[in-house]
Amino acid sequence: MPTVGPVMTNQLAANTRPFPVTENILKISKKLARTLYSLFLLATVASAYGSSQSTVLEPVLKPVPRHEQIGMMVAEFVEQSHYSHASVDDDLSSKVLDRYIEALDNNRMYFLSSDIKSFEKFRYQLDDMVRTEPLNPVFDIFEVYRTRVRERLSHAIKLLDVEPDYATDEVYEFDREEIPWAAASADLDELWRKRVKNDALNLKLADQEWEEINKVLTKRYGRFVKRMDQIKSDDVFETFMNSFAHTLDPHSSYLSPRNSEEYRIQMSLSYFGIGASLQIDEDNVMVTVINIIPGGPAAIDGRLQPKDRITAVGQGEDGELEDVIGWRLDDVVDLIRGEAGSVVRLQLLPDGALPGATPKVLNLTRNQVKLEEQAAKSDIIKVPRDGREWSIGVIEVPSFYRDYRALSRGDKNYKSTTKDVKRLIGELEEQGIDGLVIDLRDNGGGHLTEATALSGLFIDNGPVVQLRHENGRINRLDDPDPVPRVAFNGPLAVLVNRYSASASEIFAAAIQDYQRGIIIGQKTFGKGTVQNLYALDQYARVSEGDGLGQLTLTMGKYYRVTGESTQHRGVSPDIQLPSHIDASQVGESVRKTALPWDTIRTTRFKADKPLGGTISSLIVRHNSRAEEDPDYQYLVEGIRDIEEIRAKKKVSLNLESRRTEREQSTAKRLARENARREALGIEPIDDLEQLEDGESPDVHLDQAAAIITDLAELRQIKSTPAQTARNSELKTN
Repeated sequence: MPTVGPVMTNQLAANTRPFPVTENILKISKKLARTLYSLFLLATVASAYGSSQSTVLEPVLKPVPRHEQIGMMVAEFVEQSHYSHASVDDDLSSKVLDRYIEALDNNRMYFLSSDIKSFEKFRYQLDDMVRTEPLNPVFDIFEVYRTRVRERLSHAIKLLDVEPDYATDEVYEFDREEIPWAAASADLDELWRKRVKNDALNLKLADQEWEEINKVLTKRYGRFVKRMDQIKSDDVFETFMNSFAHTLDPHSSYLSPRNSEEYRIQMSLSYFGIGASLQIDEDNVMVTVINIIPGGPAAIDGRLQPKDRITAVGQGEDGELEDVIGWRLDDVVDLIRGEAGSVVRLQLLPDGALPGATPKVLNLTRNQVKLEEQAAKSDIIKVPRDGREWSIGVIEVPSFYRDYRALSRGDKNYKSTTKDVKRLIGELEEQGIDGLVIDLRDNGGGHLTEATALSGLFIDNGPVVQLRHENGRINRLDDPDPVPRVAFNGPLAVLVNRYSASASEIFAAAIQDYQRGIIIGQKTFGKGTVQNLYALDQYARVSEGDGLGQLTLTMGKYYRVTGESTQHRGVSPDIQLPSHIDASQVGESVRKTALPWDTIRTTRFKADKPLGGTISSLIVRHNSRAEEDPDYQYLVEGIRDIEEIRAKKKVSLNLESRRTEREQSTAKRLARENARREALGIEPIDDLEQLEDGESPDVHLDQAAAIITDLAELRQIKSTPAQTARNSELKTN
């Protein structure tokens, strides 16, 4: 059934695969499609290669006949079905070459400038290769990459013969994406000398002795070389085809036959594990958390966050932590998976932490992703104000879900976001609430029908979203309830952040466009595109055991009722709150090939009275209150510190300097925490380790509750007997 959601794919390198997520599956032309997949992913982890048992070196990496067959099919699909109507020509070929090189060596740690120059002869040939010519140059480029990796890692291992001098004042520049390619091997030798020293220094700061440091790094670098030796021809082809697809937009991708099967396996196993989706980072070193699955152990625990990097994994409450930096993704997955009820320990570097920062360790109990934990939940926040206590209802919506299996069986009690939210609103109103906050933070999307139906709970009737197909045809999706009625007519706020995407953006945009409520938080993700998934085996004859894989292509775009796209720009909040999420690193707008924002014709809809003046008053009240709120100021100062760290592209390789930097950072955090506690009349702490899990306040939710209380107050002041009667009539209907 139709679904919408974000895609969190990395720039593919040789050891990675695209991370499949929930997408909207819509009708396409009979000429191109016979089989459609409707997929709602609750994946626990994404695997790099499927089974990790194979250690056999494939001596020759080369294209096979079905690669050429796949290339021709993909080129045809792209030109006929992709939303941008892209031409597979020299211009696209040039972009694909750059993307392929970037996919292999994004941080410019392996290739030489002479290598890059030698690849130029292929710049305007890749389009012809995809269509009709042999793909050997693609494999030649990869072989150069694999050779350079072996050279670099062999050099790194030799450097471990002597312990580095940690007293020297020098720096390591770890962000090299914009730095020119190294001119000679000697330049890479020097770069890798500093990288090895930095790796050793990170372990030294963790109080490890040289003997142990040497052992850990030797295994780490050797493991990476071994990973290169395990690569198959299909892996190289998949990386190239993803470079081709990602040149069109970030959400188009290709999965090889083996990874297509792994994807199906993941679907059947997706309810088990810790409930987090993972990928290898662009430097092919660390496993990074992409998102947290609603209802899973990690989501319930609340400490694991997107962009956290996993550096070690242990088993049991106090099992020894095993370093996993440089591991294959599927090997890390194998360590994290386990029997339900067992404990896995994760050592993490939080998002924004500099190399060498003190990692944190958390224990998670493996379990099923519980459907009931994915369901919407409600709470009431009490807001004292001028001698009165206001009651603000909060409904958290982790995803837009609908149990289609139960629905197809005729079960009238099937689970759905809209049904659950409507029930929760009734329960909250029975308790007496003065306003309502719909919390969509971290909600990555889900079923399109639920986004439109949920919007219908707050608007009388009318269109919710528009969809334009690749052929220019526009569909208008309306509130499915034909009766003009609302479930709640009081003061309403929608709380969003940068991870609120797709279906969440459709709902937030509708509430904003109808002037029905206030949008609070951070600009949303900005995914306003829709994809189709093509099982390529359905379109050609294949030999037994020789599958063709699957292709995902962007073929539609969503638009608000105003005609503005949610693509790229997302939904801007009426009242912005500061956030730890770095909008310059997260979201559609940071992706190089993201489709642009644009507009179509406005559809007819009837909005409520404009809220511009009211929002201005709310902002004034909010700003005044925030200046005096210790929790809010603590959040702002913490974000400022993180932004300073994120801005750094190099670190000192002097041991004492790094220790001093770490001590100063810790002291600064402790002072900030105790300043907050003093302002709130709470006992100070002597060490950050005294902080208890869950002790930090939810500043964004508290601010949203305060703002909606302001709105309730303003409405009460402006309310007249006639207006009160009208509100009562609407609520009754």
